[in-house]
Amino acid sequence: MSATGAPMTTAGGATWSGTAARLPGTLRLGGHRVGYELRRFFRARDAVVFIFAYPIIMMGIFATVFSGSIDLGQGRSIEFSQYFLPGMIATGVMLSSFQNLAIGIAEERDSGGLKRLRGTPLPAASYFLGKVGQVLVTSLVQTALLLVVSALAFRVSLPDTAGRWFTLGWVFVLGTATGAVCGVAFSSVPRSGQSASAVVTPIVLVLQFISGVFFQFDQLPTWMQHVAAVFPLKWMAQGMRSVFLPDDALVMEPSGSWQHGATAAVLAAWLVVGLVAGVRTFRWRRRDDG
Repeated sequence: MSATGAPMTTAGGATWSGTAARLPGTLRLGGHRVGYELRRFFRARDAVVFIFAYPIIMMGIFATVFSGSIDLGQGRSIEFSQYFLPGMIATGVMLSSFQNLAIGIAEERDSGGLKRLRGTPLPAASYFLGKVGQVLVTSLVQTALLLVVSALAFRVSLPDTAGRWFTLGWVFVLGTATGAVCGVAFSSVPRSGQSASAVVTPIVLVLQFISGVFFQFDQLPTWMQHVAAVFPLKWMAQGMRSVFLPDDALVMEPSGSWQHGATAAVLAAWLVVGLVAGVRTFRWRRRDDG
């Protein structure tokens, strides 16, 4: 004898019927959750405009204000717009991943959304897969838009070899995943959803200024370079510079090389740190909700 019932829907958007039926697997539910998170993201039009437009607007400002070129010596030079594009890609990824999740999850917790979600059959792993998947998709769209606008409006040269595109791919994926898990972990730091933006945004701004996004990294004070090297954004920006700048531009790198191995190691280390911190500190309830 089998029991049947009305169809039910999980918080991830998956449906099933029958009281004896099993829930779909964690990965499948995570895939449904990605779709839900994307729909939810694009409904918040103000956030969509900011996240997608910010790197393009900043690129336009820097390409207009710094309209000349950077002298590399021996008669070689690169346009300022070409130099600043990698930093704009890196900071866009950071906005879409770290800042977006750190603020958004804190607001979800404050509104009671996470507490209600915890009471559903949706596994916690599927929830986090949905967040990471949403960030990967939105970051990809954001980066593609920035590349198209930069190439058409500011005549920035795109990678011309398969090796450079491959580097762009792994730096992008690893950097986005790292930013996402760190954003999930950091979402537990703000005491409330209302204070989340005030806590997260200054950190992102400081990292942008010291990580070679708004200024040539080699022109920053040495102590500032050392501080920036502890955090992922500096390495994402450097990895992106190795994609979009000629090897002649290595004279502007303090190390004299692109340091792909160090970039992968630092980003992977922060990915692990974010995962461990997220598991240990993530909260489904507000601090005042016993």
